Amino acid sequence: QVQLVESGGGLVQAGGSLRLSCAASGRTFSTYGMGWFRQAPGKEREFVTALSWTGGSTYYTDSVKGRFTISRDNAKNTAYLQMNSLKPEDTAVYYCAANRYATSYSWSPGQVDYWGQGTQVTVSS
Repeated sequence: QVQLVESGGGLVQAGGSLRLSCAASGRTFSTYGMGWFRQAPGKEREFVTALSWTGGSTYYTDSVKGRFTISRDNAKNTAYLQMNSLKPEDTAVYYCAANRYATSYSWSPGQVDYWGQGTQVTVSS
């Protein structure tokens, strides 16, 4: 069992930055690929980015490439999402996701083993 707790969301102006953190419980964190999804009001949950369980590769959806960076610190059992040059269309609830032994590709929600509770990111214009 893995529990994920996100933090770092908030309100930011367009062009600003935020860093989300995802703290995981348990001693098997290093065996999980880590990812982030987001869900805007009235829309389906969508994939944002994934980092392979080895930490060697990443994958980003086109809309965030060059602006978002996913990373992990296995010593701290924590994954991060650095978001720069934020746009109003990035406004959503962001969810941390864990997918055991996953590589980096466009995950579907059904492939996720564990979810965090979500953190709100609001970008004002």
